[in-house]
Parts: sequence; structure tokens; C-alpha cells
Amino acid sequence: MHYLDEKVFGKITTKEIIGAEPPEIPDTKDILENELATLVSELESQSKENLEKLLEQQQAAEAHVNSRPGAMALSQPKIQLFTKYSQKYIQSIKEKLDS
Repeated sequence: MHYLDEKVFGKITTKEIIGAEPPEIPDTKDILENELATLVSELESQSKENLEKLLEQQQAAEAHVNSRPGAMALSQPKIQLFTKYSQKYIQSIKEKLDS
């Protein structure tokens, strides 16, 4: 079950997204919001090559988390919340690449 400790959004791991802890509201939402702010601020200092790698890594992380959505025991609202923030980050990376 090594995949549970895989980082999927900054410092956030798979088990934090698909597990019961921390709770979705307010904890997970706050954690995702703070992590998004940190990740977006770090984009400013990245080279185009690093931005492309970050984009690829985040898309892979999102696919990793969403590869288990059918399991009833998983927190569907947390997975949806993660996907929402992941998409915001991906959009920020794309905007930075286009600028």
C-alpha cells in the first residue's frame, strides 16, 4: 500500500485525500487551499522545463487519485474537492507556460 504515502498535491498524500481523516470540511478544504496558494506562488520562479514537468506530475497525480473513485469506502467528496484544486493548479501552470 505504498501508494497511500505518495504525494499528490504539494505535501498532501493520497491517504489524506481518500481516507476518512482529515475530515472534508473544514480541514481538507483548508489544507488544499493553503497548499494551492503555496504551489502557485512557487510557479513564479520555475523555468519552462520545470513547469512542463510540474504539469505532467500533477496530471499523473490526479489520474492516480481518480483511478480509485468507484470504491465505496473512499471519500467521494474529498476526491472531488482534490480534483477541483488540482485543476486550479493545472490551469495556473498552463497560464504560466503561456505567458
